[in-house]
Amino acid sequence: MTSLVCTLHDHRDDVNWCAFSAKLLATCSGDKTLRIYNTHDFSELSFSPLSGHGYSIHCCCFSACGQFLASCSTDATTVVWSMVTGDIEAVMEHPGRSPVRICALSPDSAHLVSGASDGTLALWDFPSKQLRRTGAVNDTTMVACSFSPCSQVFMTGSTYGDLRLWDLNMNQLHAEKNAHDLGVTCCTFAPNILSGDRVVQFRLASCGQDSHLKIWAINKFSSGACKMQLLHTLTGQSAPVLSCAYSSDGQLLVSGSVDKTVTVYDAKNAVLLYTLNQHERYVTACSFSPTSPLIATGSMDKTVNIWRLQDGCSGHGGGKSLPEESALTSSEGRTSSGRLKLLVSDWSEEDVSEWLVEEGLEGLVDKFRSNNIDGTELLSLTKETLASELLIESVGMRSKLLRKVEELKSDSMCSGIPDEFLCPITRELMKEPVIAADGYSYEREAIEGWINTKNRSSPMTNLPLLTTLLTPNHTLKMAIGRWKTTHSPLKNL
Repeated sequence: MTSLVCTLHDHRDDVNWCAFSAKLLATCSGDKTLRIYNTHDFSELSFSPLSGHGYSIHCCCFSACGQFLASCSTDATTVVWSMVTGDIEAVMEHPGRSPVRICALSPDSAHLVSGASDGTLALWDFPSKQLRRTGAVNDTTMVACSFSPCSQVFMTGSTYGDLRLWDLNMNQLHAEKNAHDLGVTCCTFAPNILSGDRVVQFRLASCGQDSHLKIWAINKFSSGACKMQLLHTLTGQSAPVLSCAYSSDGQLLVSGSVDKTVTVYDAKNAVLLYTLNQHERYVTACSFSPTSPLIATGSMDKTVNIWRLQDGCSGHGGGKSLPEESALTSSEGRTSSGRLKLLVSDWSEEDVSEWLVEEGLEGLVDKFRSNNIDGTELLSLTKETLASELLIESVGMRSKLLRKVEELKSDSMCSGIPDEFLCPITRELMKEPVIAADGYSYEREAIEGWINTKNRSSPMTNLPLLTTLLTPNHTLKMAIGRWKTTHSPLKNL
């Protein structure tokens, strides 16, 4: 099921976009401001709101490390902000001074693309903030852009209805005409890379004024040719679909619509899971957190809703239950029971309550809920905190609870290191995981050594690697870090 965590009411005009980093949520609005929130409790940071644009802000996106935020506006600029101080790092004026409708950062944070109302595109070198190349599609407005997970190509969408694939030299690799009748509104690459015999495949979701959400396969061949194939057309919403986003593991897809609904799909099987109906006007923005099962949705009702996904129960509005094989099971090890048994520190307050009942400690549920005890707090409980802060008077009850917590930690340790946290080459816990062209994650030093000595073949498939580019897998690195924190004996690995 899904639950509404909170509603943010700070913007004074339409919310146009929302974006997560590992620790922050950014939202932007027609009120010319960006607001930055801590995702731990969704409190606003001290330097928020950010004011620097002269007109409505259409889009915002974080750099991979979360240190920078880029935003673009009708004022014809893309502004880069420091997420440490809130200061402006750079102001990049779009060529031709046309209103900038969309901006996107590559996963490796090497490039930024901005698209404008006159159909022009600007490719910027992000570290230096220097303009590298420009391109254009005549008689249209650029409204959508997304980089592939390998950072080497990007897709754009326009009000004309076409989707176009570009390389970093601003060459058009493919044009899908009339992808959406009446215009594209958003597009986003899935984070996964699939590889086969001399071909690399990406998945892309796009939505448009035709009320459809579409999933595409994009095949890039070693010859340089590209082919785009429509896999699914999702029709769970009854009006134009304005936004879409993949989860960090690529298994879920969320979209927001003019019909005021938010829909969540099983992306692999194209099955509607949830329909959410809390917004009062058009849903213009949606985003998944890369580190927790949270979704942010923004609307023309000036609010941002934060949702928590909890699998194992049916969704709202007639959506199907999450299939067991795709129930948010990722490198973080979420189980079909709805709790992160591997990463106890990620349990919600409801997860802790369910665990208490299962362990015969239901008498503590109300006390834990009133004190907002989640998984992190559970693991840090001591005899002193139980007595002085939670006011549990029974010595026997305190002892039983602490014994159960220790058993919980022990059970987690006995499960061993998850296989997806181990480098396929060294079979050791990864410290700097990177994604190679074959779609697998490796320890950076190990795969670099392999590439230098093994004639650029994949360690997993033995097929040629079409590129030696290695993309940092920040999501996996954070998951490993949280797993090590939960399993204290491995903290210093």
